[in-house]
Amino acid sequence: MTVDELRHAFLAFFQARGHRLIPSSSLVPHGDPTLLFTNAGMVQFKPYFMGLEEPPAARLTSIQRCFRTTDV
Repeated sequence: MTVDELRHAFLAFFQARGHRLIPSSSLVPHGDPTLLFTNAGMVQFKPYFMGLEEPPAARLTSIQRCFRTTDV
């Protein structure tokens, strides 16, 4: 299985169970002075956790690119 096939299978699994697909965040988050780069897969959900925005659905799924400091 390729990485792209694995990503597709992951997203398809959750979408088949009623989750809405949302796009990933940029590696350099825009409009968030608390982050220099995306270091975790939850950045795209932060506005919902902070109460700044209403989530578009009750169940969400996404694949998030991230920068790991151990890669430096």
